[in-house]
Amino acid sequence: MSRFLMLSTRDNDDLALGERSALLKYSGLNHDELTWVRLERDAFPRIDLSAWDGIILCGSRFDVGAPESSKSLKQQEIEGNLHRLLSEIIARDFPFMGICYGLGLLTVQLGGRMDTTYSEDISAPVLTLTSEGLREPLLSNIPPRFQAYVGHHEAVSVLPPDMVTLVQGQAAPTQMIRIGKNVFATQFHPELDLAGIQFRIEFFADAGYYPPSERALVEERVLGVDTSAAHSILRNFATRYGSRITAA
Repeated sequence: MSRFLMLSTRDNDDLALGERSALLKYSGLNHDELTWVRLERDAFPRIDLSAWDGIILCGSRFDVGAPESSKSLKQQEIEGNLHRLLSEIIARDFPFMGICYGLGLLTVQLGGRMDTTYSEDISAPVLTLTSEGLREPLLSNIPPRFQAYVGHHEAVSVLPPDMVTLVQGQAAPTQMIRIGKNVFATQFHPELDLAGIQFRIEFFADAGYYPPSERALVEERVLGVDTSAAHSILRNFATRYGSRITAA
């Protein structure tokens, strides 16, 4: 039986539940194979890495690159705990998949920079595997060019030297990275499908991800997109590191 830990910070139940459902669907994991901790609500757990096959850290409304003075006490607490956890994960080269927020934390952890230089509107850009990505076993069944949903205020503007870029984009150059052999993170959302992105378009209508007057255009540009390759990355991660994966 596989043992994965899902860490999230969503403070809306519908959004949080949708995120978990998507991870289960596209990783192929069963409910009892993916333990869920909501960091915005629950106490930060004591995590013994030897008890887990891997950790998945989901996206967040938190901006890692924001000035510390602008962050809430809750965000500071969560990020302090996550940085301590990531330090151990990196040192042990422990299987980790960070989604959006996870990429930001790793970047700052290793001395890179997150800011709004390469922010992306809600969309589904074409992404490209780098030469390193073409050699990466986790991406062995991923085509050289694929699409995935994005939408973020901040992105990597200065890449730390210990990060290897596996997937790149035009608007936001750093779309997936690897540290060591087993630590990964994406800027895009491999868990999002059409239903998921449509829910976020509605949910984040007033959050600055797109001008309200352009909502129809945003909704139109996410239609007819094949994001199956991005979803496969989650299944590859679970299959590669899990003890057992139940077929979907």
